[in-house]
Parts: sequence; C-alpha cells; structure tokens
Amino acid sequence: MRVLYIIVGSFIYSVAVNMLFIPHRLLSGGLTGIAIILEYLFSIPTEITVIILNIPLFIGGYRFLGRRFVYLSMVGIASMSAFLYLTRGWTINVKDTMIATILGGLISGTGIGIVIKNRGSLGGTDIISLLINKFFSFSVGGIATAFNFVILTAAAAFLNVEAAMFSMVGMFVSNKVVDAILTGFNHKKTVIIVSDAAEEMAEELFRHVKRGITFLKGEGAYTHKDKKLIYMVVRTMELSKLREVVHRVDPGAFMSIIDTREVEGRGFSVDDVFKPF
Repeated sequence: MRVLYIIVGSFIYSVAVNMLFIPHRLLSGGLTGIAIILEYLFSIPTEITVIILNIPLFIGGYRFLGRRFVYLSMVGIASMSAFLYLTRGWTINVKDTMIATILGGLISGTGIGIVIKNRGSLGGTDIISLLINKFFSFSVGGIATAFNFVILTAAAAFLNVEAAMFSMVGMFVSNKVVDAILTGFNHKKTVIIVSDAAEEMAEELFRHVKRGITFLKGEGAYTHKDKKLIYMVVRTMELSKLREVVHRVDPGAFMSIIDTREVEGRGFSVDDVFKPF
C-alpha cells in the first residue's frame, strides 16, 4: 500500500509541475527546481536531470535513513520521472500566474506530503530535510524552505525576479501543505492545570477525556503551600471536553495550554506521523 500511495503522490506532484509550474515559467522546490531551471536554459528534460542529481543523495540516505526508505524513495523518484514524461504537454486553463502559483503549491505539496507520509520521498531536498529532521527535529517544511531560498536566488539570477517571487509563494504554500499532512490537522496540546481539587479533577479527566495524566509537585510562591499540578497531552479535538471538565470541577483552576508539534509514547505512536492513508 505504501508503494501504491507513493506512486499516486508522484503522479499528483508531476501534474502540478507540468500543468502549472512549467507553463507559467515557475519553479518547484528541491532538486526538481534545479532540473526545471536547466530545462529552461538548456532544454534538458527535467525527468532525466532529476534522476542524475539524486544519485548521491540516495547513497547518503541509504546509510542514515535506512534501506527501506531508500527503496521507497527510488520508487518515488522513478515514478515521478515517468509521470513527468507521460504528462508532458498536459495543460490546465489557468491564465493568472498567481492562481497557478497557489494551485500548483497546493497540488505539489499534497503529492510530496503523501509520499513522505508513506516513508518515501521524491529525492532532492526531501532526503536532506528528513536527515536534518532525524537528528535535530526541525520542521521538514521549514528545512525545505531554507534550501529553496538558494534555488530562488539562482532563479532570480538566471531567469527573472518575477519568476523567483512567484515560485517562492508556490514553495511556501507547498511546504505548509506538507507540514499539515505530516503532522495532521488535529494537532496536540500540552495542558498544565493548577487546582486545589487536582485529585477529583484527574478522576473526571480520566473518565471523560481518557488521556494519561502525570502529577507534578509544585509550591505556591506566595502561600508556600504544596500544589499538585496536572500535566497531560491531548489532541486539539479533545480540548473542548477537557475545558468542560476543568470548569465544572474547579471554576477557579489555572490552566495553561501549549501548542505541541510532536508527541511520542503511550497513546501517541510515532507512526501517527508515518502511517499510510
């Protein structure tokens, strides 16, 4: 199933490149963007250049990201190259460049996100981004944006500034879509609750929210009284139920809600990020 989804994601991405980016002289991100620049300048087919440029990255990915990832990435890059060839000449009637930019970003980001979510990649900066994310936990989309800045600079130098600026918008939209697919639209929240009724509240939260709770020891700075703090992580959709329980048990409770990008452990499997659709 992962292979099937990777092939579907590659097709979606190729459609965005051939039907929206190339007709409007725009760039996609990563090494595909470099390949498109070379096609604009020297008429070298994009589908050939992307394979040549990705060979060194597959070698590095094999060592640090694992054999399975590299095999799935090879499926992604091979199918993308094939679809870039098969969809060449396909068009969509979009005359406004900004609309083509945004639509292309949405479609290409969807394709890339599907591929990465199924533990593959389309090569290029996908592999570099995942390597950095593996060791430093930076956002995959944010890392790709940094690398794409270099590509945009080259586009401004060899093509024109307008093309570089439109491409930047498309890459930004694409990377946001990738992050949304990888982390899911149902983000997590870390909640810290300070209440004199911590025990009763924990029982109610167990009953109604059904999430693990940790008691933290605290002390009031003014009263010097010992406090029990409730620490828990919930999904965004569970937040309204949590608020309802807290306000019902102790209307005067202090509650801090913090955005949480990644959670691993009981109840929040690491496979939440990588499970196939």
